Amino acid sequence: MIKNLRVDHRLLHGQVAFSWTSALGADCILIACDDVMKDDIRKMSIKMAKPQGIKLVIKTVDDGIKAINSGVTDKYKLFVVVESIRDAYRFVKETSINSMTLGGTKSKENTKNISKAVNITAEEESLLKELIKDGTEVEIRMVPNDTKVLAENVL
Repeated sequence: MIKNLRVDHRLLHGQVAFSWTSALGADCILIACDDVMKDDIRKMSIKMAKPQGIKLVIKTVDDGIKAINSGVTDKYKLFVVVESIRDAYRFVKETSINSMTLGGTKSKENTKNISKAVNITAEEESLLKELIKDGTEVEIRMVPNDTKVLAENVL
């Protein structure tokens, strides 16, 4: 069962590893990021952030989607974390996931800030609007105790 799909450019760190995993009751974290699969140092640092007693799986985006669609993840209370809105868009479009949390995206050139830690490009805004139009709930929340803000109210 998929408990949450989260976009966070930092992937696995304190608030994701502990606050979210605990609040969701997750027993498995799937990090889906093509760049991490090519970077042994990032992979090692993610593994070091894993909470004790929680299974951690690191895959490419394609392999993460395949794993969910194959049913191999069904036995877990799965928390999926991706690095970008584009990757989250793919998970929603290519799996049965119908909600997602925006937790943190980097400020860079040509982005606008829509919350304390979420910065989006015009392209990402279009992707989010499409998902929302299609019935996906897109919320913005850094930590579980924050008030849920629906992205449709700030886009």
